[in-house]
Amino acid sequence: MSEADDCLFCRIVAGEIPADVVAEDEHTVAFRDIAPQAPTHVLVIPRRHIANAAEVSADDADVVGAMMLAAQAVADLEGIGGADRGFRLVMNVGPDALNSVPHLHLHVLGGRAMSWPPG
Repeated sequence: MSEADDCLFCRIVAGEIPADVVAEDEHTVAFRDIAPQAPTHVLVIPRRHIANAAEVSADDADVVGAMMLAAQAVADLEGIGGADRGFRLVMNVGPDALNSVPHLHLHVLGGRAMSWPPG
């Protein structure tokens, strides 16, 4: 069994595991995080399995660009886009960053004023 076959997010993309999908396109799927850290907390994932940001290559530029565009669209859909409100984009890499699912994903967080450091 490959890493992608056993991947939680790949199974969501395949429709094997339900998720609260808020947007999708040919390259990405965006769904609500099951343990939200802000009023809006949506994950944007590529349909193609990439383990994490440390494994992104030049061949993945189209997917990473699509993820950024999807994050902007999600922020607009959720009413947090634009300069008047704002949102945070986060990618975690590895266990020290608490990355618990080994599939590239972008957190879109907003709906409240963010603090620093994040938490």
